Amino acid sequence: MSRIIHRSLAHEYPQAVAGDGPYLIDRDGKRYIDASSGAAVSCLGHSDREVVAAIKAQLDKLPYAHTSFFTTEPAEALAEDLVKHAPAGLNHVYFCSGGSEAVEAAIKFARQYAVECGQGSREFLIARRQSYHGSTLGALAAGGRESNRRGFEPLLAPVRHVSPCYEYRDRKTDETQEGYAQRLAAELETEILKLGPQRVFAFIVETVSGATLGATTPVPEYLRLVRDICDRHGILLILDEVMCGMGRTGTLWACEQEGVIPDIACIAKGLGAGYQPIGATLCSDKVIDAVRSGSGAFAHSHTYIGHPTACAGALAVQRALRERGLLAQVRARGAYFENQLRTTFAEHPHVGDIRGRGLFWGVELVADRAGKTPFDPALKLHARIKSAGMQEGLLCYPMGGAADGKRGDHVLLAPPFIVSESQLDEIVAKLAAAIDTAIAGH
Repeated sequence: MSRIIHRSLAHEYPQAVAGDGPYLIDRDGKRYIDASSGAAVSCLGHSDREVVAAIKAQLDKLPYAHTSFFTTEPAEALAEDLVKHAPAGLNHVYFCSGGSEAVEAAIKFARQYAVECGQGSREFLIARRQSYHGSTLGALAAGGRESNRRGFEPLLAPVRHVSPCYEYRDRKTDETQEGYAQRLAAELETEILKLGPQRVFAFIVETVSGATLGATTPVPEYLRLVRDICDRHGILLILDEVMCGMGRTGTLWACEQEGVIPDIACIAKGLGAGYQPIGATLCSDKVIDAVRSGSGAFAHSHTYIGHPTACAGALAVQRALRERGLLAQVRARGAYFENQLRTTFAEHPHVGDIRGRGLFWGVELVADRAGKTPFDPALKLHARIKSAGMQEGLLCYPMGGAADGKRGDHVLLAPPFIVSESQLDEIVAKLAAAIDTAIAGH
């Protein structure tokens, strides 16, 4: 029996021992094609020698230095690189160890900004239902995934939640995309006015939804309207790009395709491609200027922030994206992947929706396609698909509860940027087999 407290205490896990490009290999020699990059993490696959070499070189120089005493060259270089390629105005970087920490820092930056500006009455954060922002208490409070929150509610801050931008289920049949965007924006503004504009400090949004809704993209103008509302009421806009950022949707930042710049942004996952744990929170000048001219320090820290070895690895990853032309490759491979998914599942009676951008796609399963009726959650179809996929040698990221927090099954697909067209064909074929096996077995 393993001494590790695994994610499920009732499940035995195969032991991964090696990586080969987009494949993971277990100790029995079985190969699994990683169709989800873990959790949209391993964008360069599992055996990139340049990134490994950069990490080894940094270990030879300096493994670690505590940030209460020192800064380091790789941390400074990575911060410069990120700012150079970030949306205009995001000129300051706070490093951490992952996505939950990045969101936690973003929330605290936003609240501290309000306090530093003499607006301590701004006590409410607004987020969206069926969202995911992390598992630490602040990030969990922001998130709207009901199953994660259950049992921890007494510990969570009083975050208010509005509707997600979930066109497949929530846009009315007689409603245009523009009308839907306006309705969602009106709901947000109504909630702000209900609380009192002087009591809200930030609105946090996944630019493209991650695992909870399965790569749900915003309808045109939605985020522009959100940006305008936040500006009108002096509220900071936080964009969570932990999963969808760093090239995953075909541009380095997912918000580039929306024409929207946040006040604070969160990244992780593809930032370091899984070679070392790292995340980052980027802030605008106005946020940091308020802190600098006020208390002079961000009231938050972790032991491993700015870890030089992690920063060296992440800098190598970011350089690889540019030098190898991988953003263009994500767009090209993404177009091919979309076509293969839509062609394969065009007539499938239980595939209700296919959505996404770049190499970030969600496939939603339904019991009845015409009525968009979800499967009975007691079937745990998403778990069955994951299990059947692993039998096929496929790693994908299924999730339940998309439709209303309890019902609704989908599969998130986020293959490495290095994936070939033939490997995408392999993913689609194995996914189709896994879905059919899971549904037939219920």
